[in-house]
Amino acid sequence: MEKYMLEALEEAKKALDVFNEVPVGCVFVYKDEIIARGHNLVNLTKNPTRHAEFVCIDEVLNYCKANELDFNDVFKEIIVVVSVEPCVMCMGALYDLGIKEIYYGCKNDRFGGSTVVDVASLVKTDTKLVGGINDKEAMDLLKQFYATGNPLAPVSAKPVNGQK
Repeated sequence: MEKYMLEALEEAKKALDVFNEVPVGCVFVYKDEIIARGHNLVNLTKNPTRHAEFVCIDEVLNYCKANELDFNDVFKEIIVVVSVEPCVMCMGALYDLGIKEIYYGCKNDRFGGSTVVDVASLVKTDTKLVGGINDKEAMDLLKQFYATGNPLAPVSAKPVNGQK
């Protein structure tokens, strides 16, 4: 999974360097091939649902349409590799789609779909979930972003004198 995590981390770096987004990157792997890649686009689109995972979900739907495949069958074979533990919203969507496996880098201590809320136990899924892959690099990207602050965060959520 490490080779795929490196791809996800490249997407996270793109989110940070090109789009000034929270640096989360993701790839969806189907039959040992990356068929979708994405990164957060929340600030750019001003749409709070444009997380990396949702960007990839849309790409898979396009892939299925272009290749005349049933998306329900494809999602059941997908392996998700994402730099940061999916949030509760994304985890719920991935489980609902019947994703085969999810691998992530660092934990998401504020919004994580297994750390904060154990979504798997709520939806009764047996999707394999593994964390800690290249977690230091993923966390370093997040620290880099939050050191300067999210430009679109509400005033109440912005750090004051470097404190939060």
